[in-house]
This record gives sequence, C-alpha cells and structure tokens, in this order.
Amino acid sequence: MTCIVGYKTKTNVIIGADSLGSNAYSKTVRKDVKVFKKKDFVIGFTSSYRMGQILQYSFNIPEYNPKVQELHEYLCSSFIKELRSIFKENGWLLSKDGIDQGGTFLVGYKNRLFSIQDDFNVEESYDRFTSCGSGEEFALGALMVLETNKSISPKDKVRTALKVASHFSPYVSAPFTILET
Repeated sequence: MTCIVGYKTKTNVIIGADSLGSNAYSKTVRKDVKVFKKKDFVIGFTSSYRMGQILQYSFNIPEYNPKVQELHEYLCSSFIKELRSIFKENGWLLSKDGIDQGGTFLVGYKNRLFSIQDDFNVEESYDRFTSCGSGEEFALGALMVLETNKSISPKDKVRTALKVASHFSPYVSAPFTILET
C-alpha cells in the first residue's frame, strides 16, 4: 500500500501521496489523505491509515526553537519522544524484545526533508528527494531521471513520480494529494 514522494528545493519541501488502501486481496481508493500539514510541517505517511490518523489528529508536535536545537537534533529527541508517547497511548506502538516500532513517514519543514523509519530513526538524505511505501523504488527511479530535466517544476516531478509508481505498482493509485511547506 502506498507511495509517498518528497522533494526539497532551496525554499520549501513538497510531499505527495496516492490514495489507495490495499492488502493482498482487495483495494479501496480512500477519501482521507496520506499527506497533511500540521503547524509548520508537512507529513506524508505509509504503514497504516490508523498510524496516519494518530499523526494527523492526536500527535501534538512539540514546539521547535532553532535557537535551542538544530532541526535534526530536535526531531531525534523532542519530536520522537512525543511521537512514541502518543503511539503508545493510542495502541500503535509495537514492542518486541525491548525494541519499539512505529511506522514510516516523511516530514518536511521549511526546506528540509526527513524520513522517519519504523524504528524511530530520523533519516536525512543528501539527495533532493526520497520516497517510501510500496511504490518507493519506482518513484525513486523516476525522480532520478527527472532530476536531469531542469524545465520540469519540482511539483510536477513529484506528480510524475507518483504516476510512474501507480503505473507499475498494484498498490499505488490516484488521485494524488500534493502539499508543500
């Protein structure tokens, strides 16, 4: 299920998502979106719609003060601490052998793009783009090729990567939602 695509520019981050909810036997094109804005952040999720609902409606993003912490440090500490707490409170935190797991999602803030992994590790790539979900590899391949064409806008690159993923993956489908910081 899912393809989430993130792309950063010098001034902002664009995150796009498909609308398919699926398993091995069935699929539903859903009205509720996999990408949304919260405070100054844009978030796009995979893993589970329930996890996304917790992120969108229950997660109170802690205040970020750039004078106190660098953004990556803030995400790895205050942000993740509150995230783990709200996941646990809502029955989404999986603990096995003393290791907690959540889910995967992208976070954009101003012009920085991060991927939060299942184990709560915070990843920031040197690449201008990233993706997660079932269509990840297709989207990344498309974005790599699109990078060479400077006449295509970043938003159109995200849209095209989602279209490519939906063409090749049975777990990705339009309509697409694209938001930016």
